[in-house]
Amino acid sequence: MSGLLDGKQLVITGVITESSIAYAVARLAQEEGAKIVLTAYGRPSLVARLARRLPEEPPVVELDVTDDEQLSTLAERVGEHLDGIDGVLHSVANAPAACLDGGFLTAPWRDVSAALHTSTYSLVALTTACRPLLRPRSSVVGVDFDASRAWPGYDWMGVAKAGLEACSRYLARDLGAHGIRANLVAAGPLRTLAARGIGGDGPSFEKSWATRAPLGWDPQDAEPVARTCVALLSDWLPATTGEIVHADGGHHMIGD
Repeated sequence: MSGLLDGKQLVITGVITESSIAYAVARLAQEEGAKIVLTAYGRPSLVARLARRLPEEPPVVELDVTDDEQLSTLAERVGEHLDGIDGVLHSVANAPAACLDGGFLTAPWRDVSAALHTSTYSLVALTTACRPLLRPRSSVVGVDFDASRAWPGYDWMGVAKAGLEACSRYLARDLGAHGIRANLVAAGPLRTLAARGIGGDGPSFEKSWATRAPLGWDPQDAEPVARTCVALLSDWLPATTGEIVHADGGHHMIGD
């Protein structure tokens, strides 16, 4: 039986632990027939160890999404392993501690700018770096957290995610003529490193989310989010771009 991503070649960022959304996407993408390359920030040996736990060990290339020099050589380095790119997963977010947990009014610009650079602008920077290898009908997918509300503790990361959502729409506008789609998946709260700032009191926030979501929610299960990302990376949504697809148990549409 053919897989949803048979013949596809993907670049996947954000694999840090086995609980990472990106790790779940990488595993599922391989199971669905994709050939992948992982990127690693700072600790390539750590990502290489995680890569060995996947169904097939993929190559790992170093990438700091805020480093212009590394971005400028990304296509060349990925090109050593792939002859083209059909999909890119952007699963990168980080903010200094001053930007989270009640620091909205006090965070200095140097910290805010770092959060926006890593968590927002990097979507455009990564996509642009991959452009030389991106094929027609390729798909750029970013991992989001609903930016339509002011979440407790999320502060400047919430602003960064709002910017990410705008960036995705503009990418969809400017790359559509080249047959490239750009979409986001708005995940519910998961127990990942990137989610540490969401909700302040994590357990209480997760319990409330699970109670309000019509389908329920398991913060330890990244599979539903990964499946949504894989669907967008496939050819099954060829006319969908500039969209935010919620994989959150339905929490986003329940009124207060």
